[in-house]
Amino acid sequence: MEYTVLIHKDEKSGWYTGKCLQIPAAMSQGMTLDELMENMKDAIHLVLECYRDQLKTEYSGERIFYRKLAMA
Repeated sequence: MEYTVLIHKDEKSGWYTGKCLQIPAAMSQGMTLDELMENMKDAIHLVLECYRDQLKTEYSGERIFYRKLAMA
């Protein structure tokens, strides 16, 4: 799966910050672009894990299933 990350570099501090356009709650920072991108992977995984846990709690005891949706 690929995600688009909006990246900003703070000229004063030198830090890069990123925000995933598909998952706005996934944000991170890093001193280098490589560090930022690794941190973004962690942030995306954590947010998706949290969403899954919330849905399991919300629909506890009910029949649920997953289906993939491809977008062109």
